[in-house]
Amino acid sequence: MPTARPDENDLQVPRATRLIREEIAKFLASEDPNNPSSKLGKAKAAIYAFYDYDGEPIYVGQTSEGVSSRIGRHLTGQRSDAVAKFVLDPFEVAEIQVWTIHGIIVPGMSTSEKRALLNRYESTVYQELRNQARFRAILNEAVPAEIPPVELPDSIRGRIIPDELWGDRRHSDVRIARRANHVARLSQLISERQPSSGLRRTLHLQTQRLEWLSNKRLEDLKIPRYHQEGEQTEIEDD
Repeated sequence: MPTARPDENDLQVPRATRLIREEIAKFLASEDPNNPSSKLGKAKAAIYAFYDYDGEPIYVGQTSEGVSSRIGRHLTGQRSDAVAKFVLDPFEVAEIQVWTIHGIIVPGMSTSEKRALLNRYESTVYQELRNQARFRAILNEAVPAEIPPVELPDSIRGRIIPDELWGDRRHSDVRIARRANHVARLSQLISERQPSSGLRRTLHLQTQRLEWLSNKRLEDLKIPRYHQEGEQTEIEDD
């Protein structure tokens, strides 16, 4: 019996995935604000932050391997530890901000030496964004040590969700379902391992974020948080 030929669209990545990857590529092709003759993605050393659909900072990191490689590891390849441990849900990343840092990394430096130099910048960004966050916390499992802040270089921030996907991705019901699933997967991971204290704090913060989003949905729909006397409890089929 002949095998049906696959639809050409089935041989490609889903449209939403393709469109978001295109936006990520556009962002990485932006001019480096601290090296205008080069593209952002080509910078080797940088601090980066991810924001959700409400503009809330949700993750801060550093890289000395390259901006394009590191962001791709999180969002396109989804091979980073933060994604694998359910600390970061790539679906929730709506915006990226990057601070490129030039002139401090030299050939021959060890990974630990590079990390030590970037720690000052990462800590500064983390403290600033944490103080702006709704719950005064960010999802990072490992929190950068608090050290005296340094002057940050210019940054660039951009949205990676195209207009045609924005409404659906930002819809509260979609985000509540996605976040509840993410909380379940993270809590299952914790129940099956000996997790760090940081991972437990991440779970606690995710549940706070889920509760806030759920409460906001009720408020938007003008639904009381608690059952009212005489309120219909079941929706009847037509």
